[in-house]
Amino acid sequence: MSDDLLALAADLQRRGEPFALATVVRCERPTSAKPGAKALIRDDGTVSGWVGGACAEPTVVREAMNALRDGRPRLLGLVGEGGRGPSRTEGIVEYPMTCHSGGTLEIYVEPYLPKPLLVLVGHGPVIDALSTLGRGADYAVVVTTGGPAELGQLRLTPRASVVVATHADTDEDVLTHVLTTDAGYVSLVASRRRAAVIVDRLKERGVASDRLGQLKAPAGIDIGATEPAEIAVSILAEIIQHHRSGKPEPATADSMEATDPICGMVVDVASARYRSQIGDRTVYFCCRACKETFDRR
Repeated sequence: MSDDLLALAADLQRRGEPFALATVVRCERPTSAKPGAKALIRDDGTVSGWVGGACAEPTVVREAMNALRDGRPRLLGLVGEGGRGPSRTEGIVEYPMTCHSGGTLEIYVEPYLPKPLLVLVGHGPVIDALSTLGRGADYAVVVTTGGPAELGQLRLTPRASVVVATHADTDEDVLTHVLTTDAGYVSLVASRRRAAVIVDRLKERGVASDRLGQLKAPAGIDIGATEPAEIAVSILAEIIQHHRSGKPEPATADSMEATDPICGMVVDVASARYRSQIGDRTVYFCCRACKETFDRR
């Protein structure tokens, strides 16, 4: 099973698809999962492999999804009734497992994310320098003229950065499109005067004010740059600062959580497999046993 999971992980990495790998690193009896057991969790919440059932799997899935959002690994301590918690607690995210088989499981969850995307729209010395610097900083760099067809093929997630430098009327067209996507960083290479004019035009086009507020115009940190290579350095520094600011990627509407009324576990609504309908209210459960207990009431 581990070989199959590792082959799947390698295939996902080749395709640039994010996933998290969960590995049982320690256990105290009684637990059904043993050290070395693995599961691969994709960004849609689907699971391949096995690291435990009942409350264990949904908890691991929830933390894996969080890891894919913030890019940080975590060590989980799942403590069942009668189980002993980890003797070391620093760095461990601990969960009491009231419907767990007992004992203690420690599971390491590590996210694997594709290279962050850096889209450079336009041409010129600044774009050329940014392309070289971006690749050196391990970004996946795409240089484009900004045509609608080209932009439409790009997956602009919160980890994507877009720098616009067409130096023409197409700046507004490109920014109008990009600012409707989930791109985490968007900037415009222009003088302060020209940037102000373009922002006004974007307002006239109806671009949402919250998205306009995220536009960096002019692009780059103010380091007194004058040469194209220096301007490129200031822009890349701003991009790195944005993505290293410690702010996790925003949760989507599909990542809402609910509390299992039987065991008190927090359940991810989107991936919850067990639920009951009470009038116009949906109740979510971490496992089948909790649902059946609730339905018998």
